[in-house]
Amino acid sequence: RSINNFINGKRVLVTGAGGSIGSELVRQCVKFNPSVLIMIDISELNLFEIDREIKAEDSHILFKPVLSDIRDYSVVSQVFDEFKPQVVFHAAAYKHVPMQENFPWEAVKTNIFGTSNISDIAVKNGVDKFVLVSTDKAVRPANVMGATKRLAEMVPQIYNRIQNITE
Repeated sequence: RSINNFINGKRVLVTGAGGSIGSELVRQCVKFNPSVLIMIDISELNLFEIDREIKAEDSHILFKPVLSDIRDYSVVSQVFDEFKPQVVFHAAAYKHVPMQENFPWEAVKTNIFGTSNISDIAVKNGVDKFVLVSTDKAVRPANVMGATKRLAEMVPQIYNRIQNITE
């Protein structure tokens, strides 16, 4: 029941909507009838596949796929301006440990800076609920992925404190 109240009739945005976690979030959100489901992903193929899958369900929900990178502040800001999401599920991140060890700067740009973009824009647009998907590897980080996800966890917490102070 509480999940229904959280999502039903709301404008919901899922980042990383084509990924393994993001696509499952999309599937679960559909069950609770949001008014609009905005799906952001950088992968054209993944976004196309989840969009095609959920549209095949013949739902009355308005689906809005957005092919974009969460590191692009201006595009993400335009998405928030246009669709005014009330609930954000932020699942976009790099999650494969070996790749992040080889390309740590990409993990920093996406996991930390991308999360900062989404958090900043969400606060500026008065989002009601913000849910960050993280990992157990952020508890005691022993690798680049864990460390960047731990820092990513701190970003919305900081924005939440700032918002609570200014309200």
